[in-house]
Amino acid sequence: MQKENQIHNEVYFIYDGDCPICNYAAHALRIRQKFGGLTLVNAREDVGHAIFKMVNDRGYDLDDGMVIYHDEKFYHGKSALKFMAVHGAAKNVFNAFIISFFWSDFLAKLLYPSMRGTRNWLIRRKRVGKIDNLNLKTEPTFKPIFGDDW
Repeated sequence: MQKENQIHNEVYFIYDGDCPICNYAAHALRIRQKFGGLTLVNAREDVGHAIFKMVNDRGYDLDDGMVIYHDEKFYHGKSALKFMAVHGAAKNVFNAFIISFFWSDFLAKLLYPSMRGTRNWLIRRKRVGKIDNLNLKTEPTFKPIFGDDW
């Protein structure tokens, strides 16, 4: 397992390896050379990775969106797509799409729910369960509202 202090100078993309969109994004993503490289972390396979633990410790639900980590900052969901739009290189169709539509906070807010909905539909269609990295399945539905007494 990689130590937390070793990851601060790298860019990480934590994604759902069973989602066709996320998987394509992970392999199509090109980060500008100024960052050096990009480490892909499949949330279904790399659960022992230090960055996965950091994502969980901060409460980022990977069923609600991918995470990019860079320069000691986390970008989740639509902010991760905006990071990709700002720092990506338009060398393929996916990157060109992301750069075209997610450079603006307004457009990201407008388009991200449909992209996440498509991801969830594809996951259900493949009959793959949720990642559930925060173990939300094991808690009663109303526990976050009513607390431990529920």
